[in-house]
Amino acid sequence: MARLPRLAVAGLAHCVALRGHSGRPIAEDDHDRQAAIDMLREAAGVTGVAVHGYALLTESLWLLVTPPEGPALGRTLQSFGRRYVSAFNRRHGARGTLWEGRYRATVVDDERVLGALRHLDLAAVHAGLAATAADWPWSSAMAHLGVRRDPLLAPHARYWGLGNTPFEREAAYRAWLAEGESQDDARALESATLHGWAYGSAAFVSALQAATARPLLPRAPGRPRGKKTVPV
Repeated sequence: MARLPRLAVAGLAHCVALRGHSGRPIAEDDHDRQAAIDMLREAAGVTGVAVHGYALLTESLWLLVTPPEGPALGRTLQSFGRRYVSAFNRRHGARGTLWEGRYRATVVDDERVLGALRHLDLAAVHAGLAATAADWPWSSAMAHLGVRRDPLLAPHARYWGLGNTPFEREAAYRAWLAEGESQDDARALESATLHGWAYGSAAFVSALQAATARPLLPRAPGRPRGKKTVPV
């Protein structure tokens, strides 16, 4: 089946995944991890893409970002990917690409942004890399919890809406993380990201679908019946 064209919408949050080729680690040590964060910050700074959250794991990098224009997302990831792979290969005497094909992404409903942030900030815990979200320095969790400032991040409006002061926002987000996420929510976000489907309510998907001819949800199983549309 032909690959769907990437969906990138100006002004909306996107969950993005870059995965290592054949499960290959994308960073060998903290030097690599810091280089990746620095290069991502520089690439996003050039294109104006706002990075709201991230999780740099052993074999993947997950992001929550908002592009000022659709093409800016691809330009940012292309610039970052090429520069980082080149530096990684030089340092480790390696060849070829680190990435498993092209990046994957989904457009995220504004109502689900905090859920997506929580998923990224808990990713290291779920992967067995840290006991708590605040123990993993290579994600946005520390900044959202007030442990440190992170120059990579531009907090999303939904995060700002958690309180009127930094203390209120950090406390509210700490409670939000403590609630955890359901396996269904985690699977739904990851599936939407990896397959390129929209992630949001039926109303959100319907409104987004009106602006693009690209399908935003998987087709219902079975053979299509005439020209009837599948309800969202």
